[in-house]
Amino acid sequence: MEFEEGSHHWFMREALKEAYKAYSKEETPIGAVIVRDGKIIARGHNEKELTNDPTNHAEIAVIREACAKLGTWRLNDCDLYVTLEPCTMCAGAIIQARIGRLFIGTVDPKAGAVGSVIDVMRVDAFNHKVEVTYGIFQEECSEILKNFFKELRQRKSNQT
Repeated sequence: MEFEEGSHHWFMREALKEAYKAYSKEETPIGAVIVRDGKIIARGHNEKELTNDPTNHAEIAVIREACAKLGTWRLNDCDLYVTLEPCTMCAGAIIQARIGRLFIGTVDPKAGAVGSVIDVMRVDAFNHKVEVTYGIFQEECSEILKNFFKELRQRKSNQT
């Protein structure tokens, strides 16, 4: 199915393309894009295993790239599309970067910090609020993760 360029579904499809790049590198397949004025300004995916860096999540990668491109750490007028609900570290980075809106593909019931395990975005004490939307391509975003971890378990069982 084709979606109009610039639509929420189109941007999440682009984040999914990033997740597939991570998958091809045997990284947890999570992808993200940052959008400003209807255009993607940053793309990224997990590279935690490749770089041996526990902070190298898709969200951190795109925030770093967007800040470098814009020459500021304030991303107020930017939207972030990510295939999996952010963890605590990434949720904090999203708030710190002043991202305006967050679009999440699927929830993370084990480590999600935007409603599943905890909800960092709903802490009243923070001076920045992020608008959150869930479920864009929920099934596809969930399926890539399920397939990845199924294959990972199979590889590990074949090694023993």
